[in-house]
Amino acid sequence: MNSEVLTPLLNWLDLAGVAIFALTGALVAAKERQTFVTLGFFSLVTGVGGGTVRDLLIGAPVFWIQDARVPVVCLAVALFAWFTPTRWWEGRFLSIADGLGLAAYAVLGAAKAIEYGLPPVSAAFMGIITGCVGGIIRDVLAGRPSILMRPELYVTAAALSASVTVLGDLAGIRREWVWIAATTAGYGLRLAAIRWNLALPAYGRD
Repeated sequence: MNSEVLTPLLNWLDLAGVAIFALTGALVAAKERQTFVTLGFFSLVTGVGGGTVRDLLIGAPVFWIQDARVPVVCLAVALFAWFTPTRWWEGRFLSIADGLGLAAYAVLGAAKAIEYGLPPVSAAFMGIITGCVGGIIRDVLAGRPSILMRPELYVTAAALSASVTVLGDLAGIRREWVWIAATTAGYGLRLAAIRWNLALPAYGRD
């Protein structure tokens, strides 16, 4: 990633989001009893999918091509998943881990869009795209119902993280504190949605 533009904290947030999303991709492939090559592929495309789309849209160098640590992290995560039994990841773990990646990546996407001069609303949408696209690619490739189609809040959690990031920047609050608060807010909403099945009203007109 362009270290002249992004702060060290944002770089670490980027790697954390990549690792978490990469793990969800590798675990989906592992649950399908796929080969290590497939685990590695799922790990990579899930980890970098949202960030790649974001960078292409805002005209930035594609981050994982510029930073060799990113594919290494994805492969390391795939290796970790390969040597762990799938029973470790049963239950809601996948959704919980995905929620953390969602929030962290939404913050990252919005923050990077701001650094590249996008207006606030566009920056918030870049955060949502960054947070959601990797999971969508993972589910489509695995032939699973998209995570977007689940009833509990998902895109809304990404929107909350991205919006807090943008609003904090507009208010002139120290960015590191804004990023932490934004990640916590989005992740908290996602966890609440998983725990209590929180959802927005569905379309109900005939």
